[in-house]
Amino acid sequence: MAEHPILVLDSGIGGLPYVSAVRSLMPAASFSYVADHAGFPYGERDPADLRHRLLQLFALLIERERPALILLACNTASVVALEALRERFALPFVGVVPAVKPAAHHSRTRRIGVLATARTVEERYLHDLVQQFAGECVVVTQAAGEIVRLVEESYGAPAPQAVRRCVGEAVGRLVEAGVDSVVLGCTHFIYLLEELQRLFGPGVTVIDSREGVARQVQRVAGNHYSAGRGGLAEDADSLYTTGRCSAGLESLAARFGFDKVLEL
Repeated sequence: MAEHPILVLDSGIGGLPYVSAVRSLMPAASFSYVADHAGFPYGERDPADLRHRLLQLFALLIERERPALILLACNTASVVALEALRERFALPFVGVVPAVKPAAHHSRTRRIGVLATARTVEERYLHDLVQQFAGECVVVTQAAGEIVRLVEESYGAPAPQAVRRCVGEAVGRLVEAGVDSVVLGCTHFIYLLEELQRLFGPGVTVIDSREGVARQVQRVAGNHYSAGRGGLAEDADSLYTTGRCSAGLESLAARFGFDKVLEL
């Protein structure tokens, strides 16, 4: 298993911060990252269509990359398709879901906000998470899917004024609701973590799921990557896009430790 990569997939660049979090715990692991730009944005797709797309895409990727395990680094894809993917493929899948449990643990006022895409907000999965881990809290959900395009089109570095225009209304609604913890329910939102924290102010803690997801990947992988990179070259990690390569994508990929960007 150690000679095989961890396969990470998102609709775009949203999953890259999760790669960094996993690398911090598992420096010997290798990675293949897939940005499904041809299917972007997942949050606007019909759930059945998205499940079908992901089942087809992973059939191709598993045969090609022969991964040790798969990190589905997208909240929307995880809530819509994770169960179907686990049923179809005999490989361990780790999904990304809103960090409702740590938010409930952290909250002093028992009022939590969830900022996510419309698809994640609407799915039963989020409701079940709230019932399981935050049943004693008031949970206010707010869709803000337009952030995804803003982050993707700016390669993770939108101008602060553009962020404020994009999310100001959503932030205002959550502040008015009196929440003291806000869960980022979309991987793309992590790129805006510092700006969002400034907008919410010191009385609100913004929480994401990177730490918990990285620990889960480490648990699932066990000690398979503890002895080194399995003979792979140090520059073996590759980022694939189902769209077109660009200088901006190559620059961002390099920041996250991927020396190659290839069209899939």
